[in-house]
Amino acid sequence: MKIAILNGSPRAKNTAAMVNAFAEGAKEAGHEVEILHVGKMNIGGCKACEYCHGKGAGTCIQKDDMEKVMPAYKEADMVVFASPIYYFGMSAQLAAAIQRVYAIGKPAKAAKAALLLSSGSPNVYDSAIAAYKNMRAYMGNENKGIFTAAGEENGSDAKLAEIRACAKAL
Repeated sequence: MKIAILNGSPRAKNTAAMVNAFAEGAKEAGHEVEILHVGKMNIGGCKACEYCHGKGAGTCIQKDDMEKVMPAYKEADMVVFASPIYYFGMSAQLAAAIQRVYAIGKPAKAAKAALLLSSGSPNVYDSAIAAYKNMRAYMGNENKGIFTAAGEENGSDAKLAEIRACAKAL
């Protein structure tokens, strides 16, 4: 199975540890994993110009780093969304990448999805989880796990082992 992980964190810390644990488990199980560091890319939000649904035939008029993300997203059998929580929601960088998938509508192959969220505080995930659930319902893919890590859970052996085990069981 091809797995695309969209890491929405611009930092190489808590979310990255969760992403790496997921990737390790999936690779151990024989899956092909591509980590896309959208948190460090230059990806603009959707401009609602509708070029993608007209002349663009599924391509966006904006020429930025989303051109690096889209091929992996289109080919993925599973997409993993990973983000720190910034003021109760996913990072703006990941949100922009998700918005830009509008150009293709529903991905043809991604039958599975998972969500990895890190934060400094507990009980701040509702908005991000709701967005993920709504997106999954629209795309029709199966949830393979929602993982959250708050405070000292970030980077803990127990949390990373839980994530690694889930990915290994895919």
